[in-house]
Amino acid sequence: ASLTVLVATSGDTGSAVANGFFNVEGINVVILYPSKKVSELQELQLTTYGNNITAIEVDGNFDDCQRLVKQAFADEDLKKEIFLTSANSINVARWLPQQFYYFFAYQQWTNKKRPPVISVPSGNFGNICAGMLANASGLPVERFIASCNANDVVPNFLNEGTYKPKPSVQTISNAMDVGDPSNFVRIMELFKNDLQELKNKLTAYSFSDNETKQAIKEMYLIHHYLLDPHGAVAYCGLKKYLKEHTGKAGIFLETAHPIKFQNVVEPIINQKIELPHTLIGLTNKKRLSIKMQNDYQQLKAYLKN
Repeated sequence: ASLTVLVATSGDTGSAVANGFFNVEGINVVILYPSKKVSELQELQLTTYGNNITAIEVDGNFDDCQRLVKQAFADEDLKKEIFLTSANSINVARWLPQQFYYFFAYQQWTNKKRPPVISVPSGNFGNICAGMLANASGLPVERFIASCNANDVVPNFLNEGTYKPKPSVQTISNAMDVGDPSNFVRIMELFKNDLQELKNKLTAYSFSDNETKQAIKEMYLIHHYLLDPHGAVAYCGLKKYLKEHTGKAGIFLETAHPIKFQNVVEPIINQKIELPHTLIGLTNKKRLSIKMQNDYQQLKAYLKN
């Protein structure tokens, strides 16, 4: 029997899953992505595979896509008919291997007497959860910074003590446009739901699109390194923390190639970004996606077909 991999994506995970499972026998991949809320190149990466990869463009935001996926996993009737699994951070098997690059980063850290502060661009909180698990396993980390865009549910929670999910807002760092991060509950479990314990290890900030753009410009002009908008948010987080805590040092995590956010990044640096050879030809491919309402019954009917 075939296996159906069901994934919600805010931009990046989906294309990685599609690439990993393309033409793998016995596996069908269904990717839900929010309509008009991923970049043009991200959409091309999601929708041009065909064969065993189906991209569904949902009339809603990422939280809606994630809710539909979670409904499918909770649907006993559906699970009797199809074998269902996930490959984004709802499934811990997706983000557990992310622990390794925290260890790899520490291996390159020169001052072992002073553990780093690590700033992570955070949307659904899978990546930072992996880092915190690595820390719980023994990796020395002074503190984690959850660097968020305008979707500030977690920064507000750490400030006010009340967790209030809200509809996500659209930003230039679209893969982090999440109003109710599904992995945050796992982070709370790691800290036995003790807010004070969590605050001893985690700081969270929220940054605007303007601050993100300024960071891209600054990094490019001063360090000649081109950030994508998500990495730029992480840079903002580390910079802010180090300004408030002199004598500390740290690492920030970068995510995707800036070419994926060409329309955002090129005007900031006033230059064209060269298309990586791996993506040449992608722009000529035909998009193959199914449009769907934000409606679970529609998704269920499609999956049962």
